[in-house]
Amino acid sequence: MYHKGHVGASLLVYAPFGFLVTALASIEAGLVVAAAVASMAMVPDLDTRVPFVKHRGITHTVWFALLVGAAFGALGLAVGLQRGIAEALFFGGFGFLFGGVTIVSHILADALTPMGIRPFAPVRDDEYTLDLVAAANPVANYALLGLGGVVVAVALAAGAAVPV
Repeated sequence: MYHKGHVGASLLVYAPFGFLVTALASIEAGLVVAAAVASMAMVPDLDTRVPFVKHRGITHTVWFALLVGAAFGALGLAVGLQRGIAEALFFGGFGFLFGGVTIVSHILADALTPMGIRPFAPVRDDEYTLDLVAAANPVANYALLGLGGVVVAVALAAGAAVPV
């Protein structure tokens, strides 16, 4: 998929978490995290700018998702430690989910294309593809963006409606 499709996929995958963030914190927090998730949607494609790194290689694996999740988890843990151990664990877990889910959403969107993905490489070289649409298909990219936008908007509105 291209940029718009990946942003839509990230919002779609974030929607259930966005509901929880909004219900537990605020609509503002849900929107801020949605914007952060969308801004990270293209991180795995940074491989196209790094010499000697194959596109849809290591940055399109569960290992990379775990690494990014661990990095954001460590950051969340450090931020939370200023408030105590419970907050550190909460922020650490949230950071891990934020980083990991954002990368996984990108991988899932790429699985829609004929090129597919190898999410367990180099441990296993199995290729997965739904072969539904070409990555460059503008209708598919805009449809995924629209779907992600609508689903996350509904999730955030529903989260805001939860009585505290």
